[in-house]
Amino acid sequence: MSNPLIMLGLPKGSLEESTISLFGRAGWKISKSSRSYKPSIDDPELDGRFVRAQEISRYVELGFFDCGLTGYDWIIENNSDVVEVCDLIYSKATALKSRWVLCVKEDSEIKSVEDLNGKRVATELVNFTKRYLQEKGVNAEVEFSWGATEVKVPDLVDAIADITETGSSIKANNLRIIDTMLYTNTKLIANKTAWENPEKRRKIESIAMLLQAALSAASKVGLKMNLPKSSLNRIIGALPALRTPTISQLSDPAWVAVETIVDEKTVREIIPTLKENGAEGIVEYSLNKVVP
Repeated sequence: MSNPLIMLGLPKGSLEESTISLFGRAGWKISKSSRSYKPSIDDPELDGRFVRAQEISRYVELGFFDCGLTGYDWIIENNSDVVEVCDLIYSKATALKSRWVLCVKEDSEIKSVEDLNGKRVATELVNFTKRYLQEKGVNAEVEFSWGATEVKVPDLVDAIADITETGSSIKANNLRIIDTMLYTNTKLIANKTAWENPEKRRKIESIAMLLQAALSAASKVGLKMNLPKSSLNRIIGALPALRTPTISQLSDPAWVAVETIVDEKTVREIIPTLKENGAEGIVEYSLNKVVP
């Protein structure tokens, strides 16, 4: 690729596969070998690199990347001066925001943030944790952790600041949360100079729209069916999810075709009700993108 319009920073590591999948649903095929940091993207206007999410905001600020995907936590950890284009709430396993928490061993005498005064805390999010504790009036020693942070208490440190989605890993390691410092999720960010370039901004906004549309579609499905016209109002009244369906007249004046989008988790209740009210030819189908 000689002159791509946009250089894109993609997160390597735990978010790598889910990011490739998200771009795939949005319409971009990204492929790479297991040892390569340079992906192949089926869009001549895009080139990219896979780097650690912790570094992406710095490279975007410096202009090596025009835009990139990284966590809000790393933007504030690096104090990066970038444009936050949109939120993209997804992870390797869930569609939840993650949170950075302060944890101690379950049987620790430490009960609150204030009890960390004079203690040692290990974390990968060093700068933010230092600022957070200082704002709480706590003077603690905060050291960088290269990984396996949860195993360091209580033998090596008194507490840790770690990231969690569900809290299950915290419980599994016999840890107790004493405070939540920060909620975070993936964001699409842009370099300020690139954002001021109309052509680059248009492309970045298109990427944002389609990625958000792919995320919106992840929890929804399409439904289409044929209904007796006489039961249409009754069904719409009983099922709030069908309040804005597309309704088309069939060749038989007594029947209509109905198509709508609903939350996937509600389908198991909706389809039996539709059938009870005379619906026929009910089809459920998956969605790639839902654009508001």
